[in-house]
Amino acid sequence: MHAFDVLGDPVRRRILELLAGGEQSSGDVTTVVRAEFGISQPAVSQHLRVLRENGFTTVRAEGARRLYSVDPGPLKEIDGWLEQYRRFWAGPLDALATEIARGRRERRKAAED
Repeated sequence: MHAFDVLGDPVRRRILELLAGGEQSSGDVTTVVRAEFGISQPAVSQHLRVLRENGFTTVRAEGARRLYSVDPGPLKEIDGWLEQYRRFWAGPLDALATEIARGRRERRKAAED
């Protein structure tokens, strides 16, 4: 499965967001995902399996618990692929930062007057 196919699913993206904060048990992930998406525990397990089998997560056993964490390898590959497109948004983002700074200076100046 291609990396963008894996990340194209909002449930899998959400799981990665949860794991970006640090290692979590499958039970903790399942609780959040079930509440947010209304899917079954087996469906969450399937999403975790897809992430694991495609290298986006690692899992380790701790007794009966399974602890998942993000494996940054595939994300670095995606980042490398996106590099060729950054020029399309880097300039506009720099311009936005300039306008935000200008607005802050003008507000400070107006507050001082």
